[in-house]
Amino acid sequence: MKVLANFVQKNGARLDLSLPSERSFTYNKGVNKKQKTIFHMDGDAFFVAVEVAKNPKLRGLPVVTGEEKGIVSALSYEAKALGVHRGMPIFQLKKQFPQVIITPGDYASYARYSTKMFDIVRRYVDDVEEYSIDECFADLTGLDKPLKMSYREIAERIKKEIIEELDLSVSIGIASTKVLAKVASKWKKPNGLTIIEPENIPDFLLNTSIEKVWGIGRQTTEFLRQRGIRNAHDFISKDIEWIRDTLAEPYEVIWHELRGLSLKEIDPRPKTKYSSMQRTRSFHPATNDRVFLLSQLSKHIEDACAKARHYELSTRKFSFFLKTRNFEYFTYSLSLSSPTNAPEIFISLVQRYFDEVYRKGVMYRTTGVNLFELASTSVSQFDLFGDGDRAHKFEQIHKQIDSLEDKYGKKVVYLASTHHARNRGVKGTEVDDLDRDILFL
Repeated sequence: MKVLANFVQKNGARLDLSLPSERSFTYNKGVNKKQKTIFHMDGDAFFVAVEVAKNPKLRGLPVVTGEEKGIVSALSYEAKALGVHRGMPIFQLKKQFPQVIITPGDYASYARYSTKMFDIVRRYVDDVEEYSIDECFADLTGLDKPLKMSYREIAERIKKEIIEELDLSVSIGIASTKVLAKVASKWKKPNGLTIIEPENIPDFLLNTSIEKVWGIGRQTTEFLRQRGIRNAHDFISKDIEWIRDTLAEPYEVIWHELRGLSLKEIDPRPKTKYSSMQRTRSFHPATNDRVFLLSQLSKHIEDACAKARHYELSTRKFSFFLKTRNFEYFTYSLSLSSPTNAPEIFISLVQRYFDEVYRKGVMYRTTGVNLFELASTSVSQFDLFGDGDRAHKFEQIHKQIDSLEDKYGKKVVYLASTHHARNRGVKGTEVDDLDRDILFL
């Protein structure tokens, strides 16, 4: 019988992470008593569920969102059962599945429901990490005693209150680590509640394919599969030295977390720092309209710069792209002589270099911009040739515009170059239409 002797020193105690057999772990009992209890909650088909909560007549029907984007953004379980999938063009959906109900995305409502959902979790635990608009982590360790409920009962109460108050269903996972809690929350959906006890970890890992492990992406999955690693149990069966020599440091953390050692801390702090920002939008039907595409890019830049100003960030590097109807990307990257968050500077460069990505006769379905290497405006330095001074003047103007928006509402003043995009009359609300503190969207 092969034994992988691996030990980890943590909090002055030694945890034996050996695998004496394919289906059993050996733990130091002293450490096991201090084991964490991590909670992960995941909304069930969240966007569509909110649409159903708003309009109960949709319950039990095949429903998708994404009418305003021209592609399926989210779908109900009933739609999924028919064979509908995310990213499917709406025109194709209408032909293949005429019975499916199509709605525009209402991100403002999704954000409101998300806030209410997380507030219910906070009734039981103070520190909640909002991982995405419909996912959160929390550390329940030791709360069973003051709340006079088992961890299962705490989870059941949260589920019950979310259903009763919001008419939403969630799936919850409880385990000793964040990675295992994510495995547990996806184990049974929808409306699931799964607890992974330490002695049952191998059973869950044997039935969790490697691509389903949080933090392991497509390329790493392919890399691991080529080396015979098909599931999470195969992964943790590898010697730690192999993990260190073959993969990057984050995968060593995943390896330990899958074995039950908590290394990923709960971070309840709201996100306030960005190294980059992206704004993008798809539309249907595809178009070759040069004026419309430029206006869309202008709108993306204006919105991204407004968010950068909100967090007092500037950049000198950015890119813009067009994506064709055939899903081909054409991107152009540029660097400025000085950092700024004034949209006029970026827009003038996009107009100058637009023909580097645009081709007559080609139909485009998506536009987007990226701001890279964002840094605090307090450390920005202007160049010696006047461009920085020009940008600074624009920045001062936009500070006044931002003050007007804070007082009278967003988009009361906007650039003429974005007028065509802002008045196109599309349905639904965009992510960009939300308050700037909705960071996880």
